[in-house]
Amino acid sequence: MNLIQYRDPWLAEKVEEVVGFYPREFYPLDNFSSFKVEWKGYLFTSSEEAYQAASFMGSDEEIVEKIKKSHSADEAQRIAYANREKRRKDWDEVKDTVMEEILRLKVEQNPYVKKKLLETKDYLIVEDSPKDSYWGWGPNRDGENHLGKIWMKLREELQEQEKNNE
Repeated sequence: MNLIQYRDPWLAEKVEEVVGFYPREFYPLDNFSSFKVEWKGYLFTSSEEAYQAASFMGSDEEIVEKIKKSHSADEAQRIAYANREKRRKDWDEVKDTVMEEILRLKVEQNPYVKKKLLETKDYLIVEDSPKDSYWGWGPNRDGENHLGKIWMKLREELQEQEKNNE
């Protein structure tokens, strides 16, 4: 059985064949982590802010600007949730593709994020948020984990690049 034991003593838990990144050692993979992402000509302070701004691009530029000026990923998310009805009409169809584009840039622009992603080896990556059953595994650990799936896809691409460079 493959186990990962976290280095931090207060995180002495063991996780069977899962790399969780909802605040732990792999927190850099979390959208709320403070790793800047330059996207669409703007430098966002986190991938969460870029993602939330994207949901209004082309439909409500005032909200995009509010999100750009927000002080945290949490504030950006609150602004977006308060204005859900103003999101771009095609958001549900494009949100996974947008998230992948933003996370790809996060890896390319932040060497430490790339390092942490590659450290996950071939483990299952899960956003172990107890709240989000779409992007993570949710309260019952049976969610769709789309964010984890994107990270694993990007990791596989990076691993393939490394093999080709050897």
